[in-house]
Amino acid sequence: MKHRSEQEMMQLILGTAEKDERIRAVWINGSRANPYAPKDQYQDYDIVYAVREMGSFIDDPHWIDRFGERVIMQTRSDQLDSQPPYTDWYIYLCQFIDGNRIDLTLVPAEKAGERILSDRMCRVLLDKDGTLPEILPADESGYWVKKPTEREYLCTCNEFWWVATYVVKGIWRQEMPYAHGMMNEVVRPMLQRMVEWKIGVEHNFAVNPGKMGKYIERYLYSDQWRLFAGSFCSGNYDDMLRGLFSMCELFRIAGREVGKALGYAYPEEDDRRTSAYLRCGGRFERIEAILNEPAERK
Repeated sequence: MKHRSEQEMMQLILGTAEKDERIRAVWINGSRANPYAPKDQYQDYDIVYAVREMGSFIDDPHWIDRFGERVIMQTRSDQLDSQPPYTDWYIYLCQFIDGNRIDLTLVPAEKAGERILSDRMCRVLLDKDGTLPEILPADESGYWVKKPTEREYLCTCNEFWWVATYVVKGIWRQEMPYAHGMMNEVVRPMLQRMVEWKIGVEHNFAVNPGKMGKYIERYLYSDQWRLFAGSFCSGNYDDMLRGLFSMCELFRIAGREVGKALGYAYPEEDDRRTSAYLRCGGRFERIEAILNEPAERK
């Protein structure tokens, strides 16, 4: 199936709204409303319809079919922690076979003004009744990296180095699900947070690293990006260990840079001792010897 163009998709979205009297306003948010976001064919259409009689849409599961043939769809009804009645909002997440995707949210028309004012990254496409408030130009400042407090910085350092010991213990025991879980659910978020703070320092904390850090690559030096990318490991223990060491090296680089810029003391001793523990290979009698190695051999 031919990929529908942005013009075709917008005509469909707006045409549907214009013909349906229940739909009173339309706005777009997400990356397509963000003038700073890179443009490509994979961007979602994050659309909000402000509607009357929201229940009539929800009760008709086939009305959404007008937007095209789908690969898969998820609605609010499909989410485990969500229960009717759905009177405040409802969402249809639709992946179409032509590659386009619409994330379509319904909100009650009487609450449209309140909802739209809560989002600085949106653009009004249609307002049949002229009741929507004036919207300021799209502003991504709400997504900028926030400068950490000293406590946030130190707690992040402590959590990274502390849980790194859990990862290596799982590797030594050959308990891959455990090691992988600790590495990616705890250690990696601490690394990403520190890397984002590093990027923030370098851009006066007026920078958006993107959802889940998707823009990080464009802000790191190539050698630092190689460390970050190298921390994603395949399914064997040796590779997991190499990935962990890559995480540690990058955390050290970023942590020192952030600490120096903000006047916070990087926990060098925690780093030194924990790194020795990680390198001992489960032979704890080696830790002291590793700690006493000349700096150039470490």
